[in-house]
Amino acid sequence: MNPSPKTLLINPTITSRSSARFPLSLLHLSAALDRTGNSQIIDGNIDRDVVGEALHALEGGRFDAVGISVMGGPQVAPSIDVSKAIRERFPAVPIIWGGYFPTLYPDTALAAPYVDYAVRGQAEETLPDLIAALAGNADSRLPLIGGMSWKSHGTIVHNPNRRFTLGDTGLVLPYDKLGDPRRYLARTFLGRRTAAHQAAIGCRYRCTFCGVAAMFGGTTALPAIARLERDLSYLKYELGADSIQFFDHNFFDREEDMIPLLEVMAKLEMPWWCYARSDALLNLSESSWKLVRKSRLRMAYIGAESPSGQMLKEIRKGTRPDQTLEVAELCRRNGVIPELSFMVAPPENTEEETEHTFEFIRELKKINPQSEIIVYIYTPLPESSKHEKDRGKRPSMPLLDLNGEPVVFPKTPEEWMQRRWVDYACHADAPWLTDKLRSRIHDFVTVLRCRFPTVQDLRSPPWAKRSLSAMAGWRYRHGKYDRPWELNLANRLVRLRMPQVSGL
Repeated sequence: MNPSPKTLLINPTITSRSSARFPLSLLHLSAALDRTGNSQIIDGNIDRDVVGEALHALEGGRFDAVGISVMGGPQVAPSIDVSKAIRERFPAVPIIWGGYFPTLYPDTALAAPYVDYAVRGQAEETLPDLIAALAGNADSRLPLIGGMSWKSHGTIVHNPNRRFTLGDTGLVLPYDKLGDPRRYLARTFLGRRTAAHQAAIGCRYRCTFCGVAAMFGGTTALPAIARLERDLSYLKYELGADSIQFFDHNFFDREEDMIPLLEVMAKLEMPWWCYARSDALLNLSESSWKLVRKSRLRMAYIGAESPSGQMLKEIRKGTRPDQTLEVAELCRRNGVIPELSFMVAPPENTEEETEHTFEFIRELKKINPQSEIIVYIYTPLPESSKHEKDRGKRPSMPLLDLNGEPVVFPKTPEEWMQRRWVDYACHADAPWLTDKLRSRIHDFVTVLRCRFPTVQDLRSPPWAKRSLSAMAGWRYRHGKYDRPWELNLANRLVRLRMPQVSGL
């Protein structure tokens, strides 16, 4: 009788230990794998020597495969490091990449000699099927596994997408596999012991720059009410969490579906943060807003993206600029801080759209001075990375760099390690930006965040934030953003927190 298949799951380092949150994707996968086998988790955000920990685990026992969760941007480099080390020491062990990066760029992931399989999209069914195939008759079973790309005699094969699972899978997350899960409770502006959780997954919308749209193709699934209450009760009463940061792709969807979730949150009364859309919040009835207030929602991250109705239409956002203004006022009345993100410097009308966004942000701050503003560079996904249902539909204009040449995306994981592509993946830079506009954006953001320090910054002393706000006052008031040397100097001493980099 063959032993149960065993999988080593790795979350490569991407943040500091103090900023570590539950590796939710690996917890879900581990729960799915343990139904028919066994799994072990290594979290590089806690175990800083992730390469050493991975090799030690493989030396100590038999594993049928290694699964590595890979996001684009800064997590690519540590993913390569651990994959190369495993391939060199244990060449026969299959290496599987999953997550956003191999979903968006499966050919790129499989171009690496240290990646054998790429799981695309939701993996709770695909990965167990793959592990079972590797432990048995792989040759006959691999072509039948949906949502997977693999190598067959040197040729990359893309199996059909797997249908998104909408029902409650009944999974119970194995927090005990993380050692002491209380290590993941962090002090934030929400509370002293904030826990991360994911309830809903997917999103009904198909924004052209969004990896969620590419992974889930406009599908969303809300959690069973009993499961949400069970999971949050465990975090609150067993682990001692006093607040929740939801990593849902879009917590607020249709009102009729949200009411039961809000009732659970209102019962627990734990301050919380989540993703939301302006149109969804505007469509909530007063009775639902009463539940929101009782649940103690502190902040909602809202993708405003642009003050241009035409641009919002082109990126398939599905909202309007006037809704952004309305939701800022609505949140003010209900005691919720709107955290509004904007995408500046699009490939077309780059400078004009950027300046228009700056003025729109100023208008928002007049309506609701507590509005938190996050500014990103608009960096759309290549056509090949979009979900198969969206490819070829309303394709965007070709992306050109400063020299008028087509933007050529990396073909290997190593190329994605280059600073310019890490910045592109993180919406921090784009090939069509001039040095002048890049400085203009940086200077505006510096003045804005000094004038209005984020409430999420618990590190900087209040007197320092007040001083920076006063220093930035005249620049913000008169629109004098260029070369804020005194603020840059002060920031070296105070180092205000930047939510788009560090999160809560």
